[in-house]
Amino acid sequence: MTALGLTLDDSATMLRRNLRRALRYPGLTVIVAVMPIVFLLLFVYVFGGTLGAGLGAPAGGRAEYLSYVVPGILVLAITGGAQGTAIGIAMDMTEGIISRFRTLSIARAAVLTGHVVGAVIQTVVGLALVVAVALLLGYRPDAGPLGWLGAVAVLALTSFALSWLSVAMGMYTKSVEAASNLPMPLMLLPFFGSGFVPVESMPSGLRWFAEHQPFTPIIETVRGLLNGTAIGSSGLAAVSWCAGIALVGYLWARANYERRPARAGG
Repeated sequence: MTALGLTLDDSATMLRRNLRRALRYPGLTVIVAVMPIVFLLLFVYVFGGTLGAGLGAPAGGRAEYLSYVVPGILVLAITGGAQGTAIGIAMDMTEGIISRFRTLSIARAAVLTGHVVGAVIQTVVGLALVVAVALLLGYRPDAGPLGWLGAVAVLALTSFALSWLSVAMGMYTKSVEAASNLPMPLMLLPFFGSGFVPVESMPSGLRWFAEHQPFTPIIETVRGLLNGTAIGSSGLAAVSWCAGIALVGYLWARANYERRPARAGG
């Protein structure tokens, strides 16, 4: 078998390990969905009437605001998944399992790849739960099959990029507690973008930040694909941001894996 074939085989083994752990401890998958669902209910039923009217909808326009806010909620769910990924890799580091893997004939890339792909699958399951609740609340996107496929692809790409970054964060930190805190800024960024209100309604300084941070083009792309509207240049910007984040996360994670010893005993 070629080196690439061995790496893929080892990656599949690591993926199965992480999926089994996800089934054994489903709490992280639930967390990916529960908090976004809480925010969805809060923003739609508490603030939705006023915010929907602010979007140009009639007074009490909760349905219009639901259509607007769902893409932001989905991206928020992905950032929550990133926190769970950082915790998972930090647990492996502190429990010494990474040291065990290093003594085995396993491709170095396979251990990290298994965490990343497993995290993406876990996050997609959480996103499906969020979408199901949104549909129960009356969310009716205008997307056709290609629009849905495009939106799923962008969300999966975003999860892939943030998973690499969160794996790097989890390996960089010295404890599980620190790993749970380091991704927190990622969870705040959707609130300072176009996830919950249009950037045009923000003060000039905050508006500039919202327009130039990574999650705004991602949210706008998903929103356009689901609502059947033009996405303009946001699609290219979203893919570029995801590619850049994934590259930084991969290089950082690989450097941490190769240079830092695994920490046993927490």
